[in-house]
Amino acid sequence: MAFNLRNRSLLTVQDYTQREFQYLLDLARDLKRARYAGTEEERLKGKEIVLIFEKTSTRTRCAFEVACHDQGAHVTYLDPTGSQIGHKESVKDTARVLGRMFDAIEFRGFSQEAVEDLAKYSGVPVYNGLTDEYHPTQMVADVMTMREHSDKPVHDIKYAYVGDTRSNMGHSLMIVGCLMGMDVRIAGPRELWPSEEYQTIARALEAKYGARLTITDDPKEAVKGVDFIHTDVWVSMGEPKEAWAERIRLLKPYQVNAALIEASGNPHVKFMHCLPAFHNLETKVGQEIHEHFGLEGMEVTEEVFESERNIAFEQAENRMHTIKAILVATIGDQ
Repeated sequence: MAFNLRNRSLLTVQDYTQREFQYLLDLARDLKRARYAGTEEERLKGKEIVLIFEKTSTRTRCAFEVACHDQGAHVTYLDPTGSQIGHKESVKDTARVLGRMFDAIEFRGFSQEAVEDLAKYSGVPVYNGLTDEYHPTQMVADVMTMREHSDKPVHDIKYAYVGDTRSNMGHSLMIVGCLMGMDVRIAGPRELWPSEEYQTIARALEAKYGARLTITDDPKEAVKGVDFIHTDVWVSMGEPKEAWAERIRLLKPYQVNAALIEASGNPHVKFMHCLPAFHNLETKVGQEIHEHFGLEGMEVTEEVFESERNIAFEQAENRMHTIKAILVATIGDQ
């Protein structure tokens, strides 16, 4: 094994070095090819993995479950009503119980402190499947997807994230680009910029790895010359509907539409989104937004989302391959 990631947790994007992150990308590529070729070997036989979900999920849950199944591991799924965590039992106590039964823990929820307590007290690797602050497993998939859709070395890739940049995706895409030495543009209204805490982390990595980080409130300037344009939902899970009007007012200029695509000046620019996306009226949320605000799409238009520029579904598939790489690297049989 090129790098020793045995028994390592993944709690924030910056937990791994650039070389360790690159190793995960290479391993994910190899595992993806093996799955397509039908030559995949089970490296997680006999492993027990528990998935704790305070927030609902499609891609994260399915990616972990399929990754574990393909690699021979057994999965236990705990939804918000399936355990006592945070209700009758503290995270600390839960960690000390689960660490005696499982080889690894995945946590998807609200608090970064909770996932860090799980790692501190369980004694087994813990993977952050999303918190309010970070989405590190998504970042491995995002960089893998950009690498697959670009002929450039990773450090020459340029991408923009437009929208609510103080979110877990805004933080994570800013930091991972700096970690990998990329050209990163973070564009959103100043009221929704990442806090100084996250900017400081990103700037330190920018200096260390020779990245180029731009934080701006000008979306057209941000996307100029980029290879990829990322966005995410404008209203995060659990936020009250009262926040919608102000968020929509602030973020309408950052919608990924034909004009923003054109502003990139790159005829080959691709669109990325961690999903789910509100791009039409085919969801309950989409209908509510249209009823109250007259919008048929929010962060991305139907025109862009249904075009060949959209690689969000390849991105979603890569969640499975990259999560598999994380599991194999940290708890797999070597």
